[in-house]
Amino acid sequence: MKNLLKYIIPSLFVGALMGWWISSFVLTNQENPEPVQEKDESEASIYTCSMHPQIRQAETGLCPICEMDLIPLEENTSNDPLVLEMTDAAVKLANIQTTKVGEYGVSEASTLRLSGKVAADESRRASQVTHLPGRIEKLYVRFTGATIQKGQKIADIFSPEMVAAQRELIEAKKLESTHPELLQAAQQKLRYWKINAEQIQQIENTGIVQDVFSIYADANGVVDNRRVSVGDYVKQGAVLYDIMDLKQVWVLFDAYERDLGRFSLGDKIDFSTTALPEREFSGRINFIDPVINPETRVASLRVEVSNARTTLKPGMLVTGNLRQNIGNTGKLLIPKSAVLWTGKRSVVYVLVPETSVPSFQYREIELGNRLGSQYEVIKGLEPGEEVVTNGAFTIDASAQLNNQASMMNKTVSIDGQEPDNSLPDYSAAIPAAVKIQLEAVYTAYLSLKDVLVATDSVLAPQVAKQLLGYLKEVDVDVLDEPAKSYWSEQTRALASHLDKLNQAVKIEPQREQFSFVSNLLIEMIQVLGHGESTYYIQHCPMAFNDQGADWLSTEETIRNPYFGDKMLKCGILESVLN
Repeated sequence: MKNLLKYIIPSLFVGALMGWWISSFVLTNQENPEPVQEKDESEASIYTCSMHPQIRQAETGLCPICEMDLIPLEENTSNDPLVLEMTDAAVKLANIQTTKVGEYGVSEASTLRLSGKVAADESRRASQVTHLPGRIEKLYVRFTGATIQKGQKIADIFSPEMVAAQRELIEAKKLESTHPELLQAAQQKLRYWKINAEQIQQIENTGIVQDVFSIYADANGVVDNRRVSVGDYVKQGAVLYDIMDLKQVWVLFDAYERDLGRFSLGDKIDFSTTALPEREFSGRINFIDPVINPETRVASLRVEVSNARTTLKPGMLVTGNLRQNIGNTGKLLIPKSAVLWTGKRSVVYVLVPETSVPSFQYREIELGNRLGSQYEVIKGLEPGEEVVTNGAFTIDASAQLNNQASMMNKTVSIDGQEPDNSLPDYSAAIPAAVKIQLEAVYTAYLSLKDVLVATDSVLAPQVAKQLLGYLKEVDVDVLDEPAKSYWSEQTRALASHLDKLNQAVKIEPQREQFSFVSNLLIEMIQVLGHGESTYYIQHCPMAFNDQGADWLSTEETIRNPYFGDKMLKCGILESVLN
């Protein structure tokens, strides 16, 4: 027992000592705790959409409206609503590049791309007529497109008048010794009908009356139109064939109204056609149409081209390039990539000099003619200033997110001006052919609306796919730059929502995507215009848990695509587009 206590007592003492030391350490740290680094929620990154700044979320991803990549929301420290400050890292990430503008004195070749088509030379058209009245007995040229050589026999004709005239000639021949003037009159009558001297001499010598005479071609060419058939009775001077000579043709190029100041008689145009990709042709402008087509807003430029082998055929589509020397103009020019368009406004961003951080000023400018890949600046810039030529859209998007003056932010006043709340209007610049294609898009949208009114979740994806097909058929290449950029932006978003609608199986996700499509189409109709149809913008205030949603209709009567039969007549008429 004594031996056991010998070991237990020291152990208890050591344990008590260690417990006192540990408790003292804990109390000391509780009294003087080390500061804990807590992350301020305000410092957390917020991501937003450059097109839809109302979107805010804590992580990266895609915008739920337009499917664009979300970007970090940066706060601007500038007090000037026209100046956006950026960090060096942000400038590098956006690959922002600037160019100093000034009076260009260096020769620069500009190329303007033109589209056109081959046409027959109107000065080389002819009508092959008959010089004899009578009935067509035989046609030697029977179809359109046949080639005719001058002097070729083209028809036989029976002419009672010619029979009578020949008899008069034979009788006058008998009285030649006493009344030579009668013979001369009979001969002249036949000459008026294009009967040659050999035929007249043959009739006089043989005394035989011919019933059928042949008609011979007066010119070379290709038959453009056959006017008669065998058995037809024709009068003297009646047209048998329309003939066009294709040894020389016209090439008619479309010149848009804004570019007419760049063309002059004698300018050389190089062109090619997809039918002959290995061949290059060229010619000089010899006529500029003095009248602009009110529907297409273009004037024709005419180039005469030799076509000895008839390789160029009327109706062929061609693409041409007009090269001009714009050097030594003395004009202030900026690259095309520097300009942002919105409606009638042209916007650039100018680098603010001598600042501690990269700063860019919003500037509205007035542009003149386009010279190749550059624009003439009439007002708004001074020589020596640096404009952003790459990354201007990124700067504009950042300015919009900070509620500063920007191309897309129409709520900020500038220099005391009233904000412009109107959408751009590109309808006057849309060619007639594109307007027809747009009507097909709008019609397909209305079909999709009707399917959702019927709550047909099976048919809706099929109709959405058809609508997407009509969007792809629109000839965007013929649009001007502002309208073309707008179209590309809208169709990218439309295609994304239509693709999601196509993949959705249930009706509710389909209707949700349809609401996005409707908003995009409503704006598109107002910006690009429409035909003679009247469109009604209708609104359902109860859609999507009372958030509301719009749609387009050609009928004033409400047929709700967001509820179908459940609330078919729920909705109000917001506005009319006519």
